[in-house]
Order: sequence, then structure tokens, then C-alpha cells
Amino acid sequence: MTYSPGPSITSGGLIAVPPQPLFQIQGVTKTYTMGEVTVQALKSVDLELHQGEFVVLLGASGSGKSTLLNILGGLDVPTTGRVIFQGQDLTAGSDRILTRFRRRSVGFVFQLYNLIPSLTARENVALVTDIAANPMDPREALERVQLGDRLDHFPSQLSGGEQQRVAIARAIAKRPQVLLCDEPTGALDFQTGKLVLETLAQVNQELGTTIAVITHNASIAGMADRVLTMRSGTITADERNQQKLSPGELEW
Repeated sequence: MTYSPGPSITSGGLIAVPPQPLFQIQGVTKTYTMGEVTVQALKSVDLELHQGEFVVLLGASGSGKSTLLNILGGLDVPTTGRVIFQGQDLTAGSDRILTRFRRRSVGFVFQLYNLIPSLTARENVALVTDIAANPMDPREALERVQLGDRLDHFPSQLSGGEQQRVAIARAIAKRPQVLLCDEPTGALDFQTGKLVLETLAQVNQELGTTIAVITHNASIAGMADRVLTMRSGTITADERNQQKLSPGELEW
């Protein structure tokens, strides 16, 4: 199932052709074999993601959300089908091409913050900026997530929400085109989760970063441009929000 904006008529009467999708997922399946057991995590998934979209993926555990996110981010490869990013078929690429794609184009944020305890917030972010082609200064990245006053604090000196925002700063510091988030508020309370969602919304709006968020929390869908619902390895619904909510308006 794909969403593709149709052509529109400009004020001059010309037909405006929509831009090419950032991502095209075509007929993707993923099968895992564990001993004599075969699990089909994805079943012929079709999907397009466009530049600057904020997409929320909903579904129960085992519905295929994380598998799809891992394939989008180049952490896993499909069993069959194609993953096309900016016109390049990643499924036909080498490990070196996938590594370069992950390093340059994708940022990851997970439920567990994955910060190095012995490094400060600034140093955790610098781990990414040291290998990126056109990185932000770590201070700028941390200021973007409202942690400019926590540069030299260690993870143990930060709250859960602050640690997650450091993780977001680390992810955006290499200026990725895509930010993939797997349950980024899953370990946080209601108010702290909202602060993290506000940070993601700000990154989406100010930097134009395409963001995909996996969540069990259906309320978060209200802040998305598009909501994808998954069940048993397939996308069962692909809907657009006519009116997006701000993170502060969400309730759960």
C-alpha cells in the first residue's frame, strides 16, 4: 500500500508533477528461519515515504513494524523485493553501499538510549560527528534539543527524557535525511514523553527531516502527517491526518 500525492494545477494553469519519493519499498518480504520454524515478518509490503513527512507506524508486537524500520534503515535486508532510496536500489548494493547509506543518510533513535556511560552528552554526540561528512557541532545539536546547559553532564546525571534527547541530538548531528525512531517514548512517563515528541516535531519542522516513529501508543498518531497501521506483516491502513495535533495536545 502506498501514498503518492497526485499532480496539482499551479496558479499559471500548469500541471505540477510531485517530487519523487524519498523511499520506495516494492514488494518487500522478510522471512526468518529458526530451526524448523519459518516466520514471515513482512509479506509483500509496498510503501512510499516523501521528503519532510512525519509518519507514525502503529501495530501490536509481532506486526512487522520493527522489521520494516530495520529494512528502511539498512540494518537488515529483505528476503525479496526492492528498497529504493533517492532512486538508488539499496537491495542491489554491496555491504559498503549500505554502510555508507546508514552513515550519511539515516539517524536512529531507540527506546533504550544507548548512550556510553563514561562519556558526557557532548562526547556521546561527537561519536557521530567524527565520522559524518557534514556534521553539526555537538553543541548546536544539543542546543536544538534544549540541552545546551547539559553539555558536560554524564548520562547518570541526566533524567530519562534528557538522555533520550541526547540520543536524538546524536542522531540528527550528522544531518540525516531520515530519522527512524523505535518506541522513543516507551520508557518515559507521560510528561517526559511529550517533551521528546516536541523535540521530534521541532526537528521535522526546522530541519525538514523525514521521520518515521514506531509506537504502540495510538494517541501519538495525532501528530503525524500519515499513519500506517500494520498487522501480521502487512500494512492494513495508510491514512493522512487532515489536521495534525501538536505534541502538547496529545492525551493518553
